[in-house]
Amino acid sequence: MKRILRAPVAIFLALSLTWAGLARAQSAEDVVWVQIEAQPSLAEATDRARAYETLLDDVNGFALGGGWYGIAVGPYRREDAELVLRSYVRDGLVPRDSFIQQSSRFQQQFWPVGDNVLETGVIDAPVGVDGNAPEEAAAGSSTPDVTTTPLDPAGTEGETEAAEAETAPAPTPPEPEETPAEARRSERALSAQERKDLQIALQWAGFYDAAIDGAFGRGTRASMRAWQGANSYEQTGVLTTRQRAALMAQYNAVLDGLGLQLVRDEKAGIEIMMPTAEVDFARYEPPFAHYDSSGNIGARVLLISQPGNQDTLYGLYDIMQTLEIVPLDGPRERKRNSFELIGENGSIISQTQVSLENGQIKGFTLIWPAGDEDRRRRVVAEMSKSLTRLPGVLDAGAGNSDAQAINLVAGLQIRQPKIARSGFFIDGNGAVVTTSEVVASCGRVTLDADTDATVVATDEARGLALLKPESRLAPLAVAEFSNAAPRLQSEISVAGYSYEGVLSAATLTFGALSDLKGLNGDETLKRLSVKAQPGDAGGPVFDENGHVVGMLLPQTEADRKLPEDVSFALDGDVILKAAQEAGLGSKHAQGATGPIAPRDLTLRAQGMTVLVSCWE
Repeated sequence: MKRILRAPVAIFLALSLTWAGLARAQSAEDVVWVQIEAQPSLAEATDRARAYETLLDDVNGFALGGGWYGIAVGPYRREDAELVLRSYVRDGLVPRDSFIQQSSRFQQQFWPVGDNVLETGVIDAPVGVDGNAPEEAAAGSSTPDVTTTPLDPAGTEGETEAAEAETAPAPTPPEPEETPAEARRSERALSAQERKDLQIALQWAGFYDAAIDGAFGRGTRASMRAWQGANSYEQTGVLTTRQRAALMAQYNAVLDGLGLQLVRDEKAGIEIMMPTAEVDFARYEPPFAHYDSSGNIGARVLLISQPGNQDTLYGLYDIMQTLEIVPLDGPRERKRNSFELIGENGSIISQTQVSLENGQIKGFTLIWPAGDEDRRRRVVAEMSKSLTRLPGVLDAGAGNSDAQAINLVAGLQIRQPKIARSGFFIDGNGAVVTTSEVVASCGRVTLDADTDATVVATDEARGLALLKPESRLAPLAVAEFSNAAPRLQSEISVAGYSYEGVLSAATLTFGALSDLKGLNGDETLKRLSVKAQPGDAGGPVFDENGHVVGMLLPQTEADRKLPEDVSFALDGDVILKAAQEAGLGSKHAQGATGPIAPRDLTLRAQGMTVLVSCWE
């Protein structure tokens, strides 16, 4: 009886084990990964895994065998893995040759350190992953026509040796290290640009300081030996294939995490490398395609595209320098068919490169935070090297931004001065008197926004400053100071830029002379009854004859607030004396004249009065 019962039990157990094995096999096939990269050394693979972890969830690293190490995300169910793969490739987060891999291809886990997830179950796809193509933007002239081509995250193509499909064979082990003779033979196969690239990388690493010419002479060989010694290689002075790859990997490591990818903007007619982890397309405002900050560092990119000739190019060169994104300090160079601008301050550094070819003006501006020069220079170099001119330029009607203001140019803020006040010419060479308030703590002083001026003298006690233009000017009118005291309660007028440069010409404000002295009896002042604006300070005060009786002073920040129509002017004789002491020409009016006609007064005031601006 017992013998009869044993056979069914054995059969049942055998069937149970078979079913369990089939279930495990099916389960193993359902657990898959998205393999995104392979590296020939553990150190390089660890660096790449660390870089990917700043961009992606669920990053893991495994030995692949044969001295290779793979980086993958997962583990996922197959349908989730396919979704993740499509989404990450579409968004440019992983190389285009990433593929789905089975757990059986992976050996010991090296990243994250101490983890072992090969025996765990699947996890859900990251929140927000969408494998479908994004919906088309609403029709309109601002719809972007931009595509990105992900590159290998190390910054060069062709370094990922992993297979491109699930059924691909395991990675081929790297060749043994080359002998010096073999290294020289492989070196001879390098292109001229590849040889220059190695010199650039050695220069960046601090081992080479000669010309970038692609010629491997004694200087280049010495720098190669120094680099080999610093990196624990035999110092032969000839880099092997593997050492060249390691040097270039060091050089490109500074670009990790920036998402450097090839962006193709069909509307602008430009293809260019761009740090897509930090910037993203925002809008078109001809001649600019705006790629605004989307990351943490505050970078921005402008693609520049418009039809034109040399005059258009030169006009763009001038306009760019009025923009807030191009600070005043920094080198700038304009050639016949191109220009380059670098502007820097304590916050940003911007670099603009533009050229004219076949009636099309194209280029870019990179705005980068100050203090990150290594990465900024590398990004600029990659952008400059990769810029490709596609057919067409940005349509002048592209974009429909509602942001309109007189201080905006194509959506960009015009640079604004720290403070702007009025001044007026006191001699035929363009010397100007203004209020000392406007020149205090200035990095640069300009007249009418475009002529640099030097401060010749200041008198803080009196509140005046004397300026001399750095290039000679020919004023339309020069102040003629009154040689007689004006009558009390007589009409006066003040010329000035009441709205600090918003209007293109000085305006006249009318009032009366209230007293020949200040409130405390100061005879160098005149008290006026006039409703002046802050921007009028520094402007000339005219009597009925059109002669200058003084300069309007700014309102004082005293404890006692005066009525809004009370202002003060510095006496004209004080200005004349200060000008003579500074060696500047100025003059009294010659002879007595009658009252000036309003139209003539307006022309004289506008020809004589200048906008004085103080810049950081």
